[in-house]
Amino acid sequence: MSIPTALRVPAKVWASRYFSHPIARVLLALHVGPNLLTFAGFLVACAGAWLLAEGSIFWGGVVMLAGAVMDMFDGAVARLGGKASVFGAFFDSVMDRLGEAVVLAGIAMFYVREGHELGVVLAIAALVASVMVSYTRARAEGLDIEGDVGVLGRPERIVVLGAGLLSGYVLWALGVIAAVAGFTVLQRVWYVWRRAPRA
Repeated sequence: MSIPTALRVPAKVWASRYFSHPIARVLLALHVGPNLLTFAGFLVACAGAWLLAEGSIFWGGVVMLAGAVMDMFDGAVARLGGKASVFGAFFDSVMDRLGEAVVLAGIAMFYVREGHELGVVLAIAALVASVMVSYTRARAEGLDIEGDVGVLGRPERIVVLGAGLLSGYVLWALGVIAAVAGFTVLQRVWYVWRRAPRA
């Protein structure tokens, strides 16, 4: 299962109409390209990861969420400016996943420095589970099977992690991501198994 389409679509339309599209028009007027925005968002994620590794959990969370918000603009700029491309979509997906991995690696580095074994384990588990959620979707879609199913996709993971970083409940957030993202991987494996052609 995943977020119901009846809820997801209106929220996406509202965010596009009143938030990302107006800002995208300004960026287009400034001649800012979508790929540049994608890379800038990745750099912001790296800055957030550095803050997290240094122990600035709250501000690292703020910067991470700022990078996530920037991710809304590259697609809007590409669509409104007629600059959408196959490479752009590919580059966006790669940078998104790499940015997420860098942030979780920054959290793991913080716990390594603190000698907090549970924190290290949970950060690595969340990183592995997140990567596998993205991989199972990509592999399924490579087989012409819908891959965007399950409970915890990337937007949901960002919300959970951001809430944990801003509230100080980082271990809880990592535990939720590791467990629920792991369950999402199983959901996607089951979904593909049910729909894959039998030999």
